[in-house]
Amino acid sequence: MTTFTVVNPATAQPVTDVVMATAEETDALIERAHDAFPAWRDVAPGERARLLRSFASVVDAHLDELADLEVRNAGHTLGNARWEAGNVRDVLNYYSAAPERLFGRQIPVPGGIDVTFHEPLGVVGIIVPWNFPMPIAGWGFGPALAAGNTVVLKPAELTPLTAIRLGELALEAGLPEGVLTVIPGKGSIVGERFVTHPLVRKVCFTGSTEVGKQIMRGCADQVKRVTLELGGKSANIVFADADIAKAAATAPYAVFDNAGQDCCARSRILVQRSAYDEFLGRLETSVKALKVIDPSDPDSEMGPLVSAKQKESVLGYLDGVETAFTGTAPASDGFWVPPTVVLADDPAMPIWREEVFGPVVAVMAFDDEEEAVRLANDTEYGLSGSIFTRDVSRALRVARAVESGNLSVNSHSAVRYWTPFGGYKQSGLGRELGPDAPAAFTEEKNVFIAQEVAQEEEREQP
Repeated sequence: MTTFTVVNPATAQPVTDVVMATAEETDALIERAHDAFPAWRDVAPGERARLLRSFASVVDAHLDELADLEVRNAGHTLGNARWEAGNVRDVLNYYSAAPERLFGRQIPVPGGIDVTFHEPLGVVGIIVPWNFPMPIAGWGFGPALAAGNTVVLKPAELTPLTAIRLGELALEAGLPEGVLTVIPGKGSIVGERFVTHPLVRKVCFTGSTEVGKQIMRGCADQVKRVTLELGGKSANIVFADADIAKAAATAPYAVFDNAGQDCCARSRILVQRSAYDEFLGRLETSVKALKVIDPSDPDSEMGPLVSAKQKESVLGYLDGVETAFTGTAPASDGFWVPPTVVLADDPAMPIWREEVFGPVVAVMAFDDEEEAVRLANDTEYGLSGSIFTRDVSRALRVARAVESGNLSVNSHSAVRYWTPFGGYKQSGLGRELGPDAPAAFTEEKNVFIAQEVAQEEEREQP
């Protein structure tokens, strides 16, 4: 039996040991999910909706427990962890409306009628990263279950505790055995079997672009459906006509939330040259005021990195770059790195081009709108971003020109479960969330029904 020791990132102390599944155990659980699929598929839409609402209610009743688990397991601030548990509840409630609204269409054709049906795929494999263990799990299993699929879910090795608990709560809520199965284990074992096992008909993966490419190649062997939400190096573009005070006050939260371990982090700030000095001065004030303290403290605004390995990786990016200023961090055990602002003058710099995945942001000046768009698009990624300007026409022009799946104007809006989420270029494939997500877990079937022409019986003449 192989186990993994879960460590509290704030203290570097062990929390608990989790048993890792073998390839044989994974296969058995996938087969159990396959066996559970026909009955779950055939549950009446209203009853499936009721069970999802029941699941949401049970999650809500355990919200504080789930949040506390996430603080200890992932180092998230208590405020963020409460929001994340609430997001799982809200996603389940939102998609509980889907079973009764998974509409097909009637398409006009000659000689009969033509109708379409959305039918569930079967077993869906969801591979969850360590940066947002609860929400990303919910974004996958919520619409997948609503569409009538069964789900096998692999949490990240580092952060399995909330996923394991959510699997238990699903059973408590009345979901049948095998409908939602959490399988802790190594990616090279459990995740690999999701990709290669023929009974898994779709894989949803959130993580690095490198691993996402491997999963996509593996799924191609079976022409298996795949949704990928991958890396990001998003730009925060600040024009001189913007509310500079607001832009500087909000910028830290756009990149240092979750200690920068966020694929949507606006880790490149582009500032129009005439506003550059003012913005940088105001940004320093905002960064130094950020409360980087024990994540279990309700006032904490930033916690530690998830692991010693991640801390080492982030610090490596700071070698040889010009640091403008830093915030604070506890001088204690744990994987702490203070929020750090660096200056960039060359788009080829690794700190500017690569996904650091830590509390580091690079700032660069630009001269005009054309240059801002060019610099923002000069990346293999295209997930998120922000635009600060008082000029509505400019906001629309730049939003249409920036190659990114999710943009905010004069804000750094978070992912909303009722709107679509996904990336351009190497930031991903497909979309999650929003009203259309359940359909992405179905096959569309087209059925034509011929209408025979009635033949009038010949009548005898009198």
